[in-house]
Amino acid sequence: MERWESSVEKAIREAQERGEFDNLPGAGKPLPPINPNDPDWFVKQLATREQLDFTGALPPAIALRKEAAGFPESLRELRTEESVRQVLIDFNRRVREDRLRPGEGQLPRILAPTVDVDALVEQWRVLRVAERREATADVRQDDGIPTTVPDASGWFRRWVGRRRPGRGGWPRRPGT
Repeated sequence: MERWESSVEKAIREAQERGEFDNLPGAGKPLPPINPNDPDWFVKQLATREQLDFTGALPPAIALRKEAAGFPESLRELRTEESVRQVLIDFNRRVREDRLRPGEGQLPRILAPTVDVDALVEQWRVLRVAERREATADVRQDDGIPTTVPDASGWFRRWVGRRRPGRGGWPRRPGT
């Protein structure tokens, strides 16, 4: 008796015979475990596999708490105290707006705390001082010339500073 084969099964069988399924990524490896008690198992595996960032999908209070946990390190790129204060004041404003939103469901609300602007500005200053110390540690102690590529604005001073008499710079005239 001949076995009936659907068009899909036929296409799969022919592809296997041609070797189209050979050497696929993950071939011979076990499937990742599925937790039947976790309704979000597929989303979690997708996020891990595709390296997706779901911080935008977090509830606002949790996203604000996560943002606050990054202070003051996340403020390192800011160059002025005023810009740091503006970021922190804006953060506190967003926390207060989140607190005014109505609650959802029967669960207690999650609240994000406001931050102490002055304390974080002081921590930012300490980080900046440490950053400057690291930058000055890159300067050679023998002649004060930075080891990094300097800007072109002071090239003449650096050139003259390297060629002082007695430092192997200016050639001496004969007889002097």
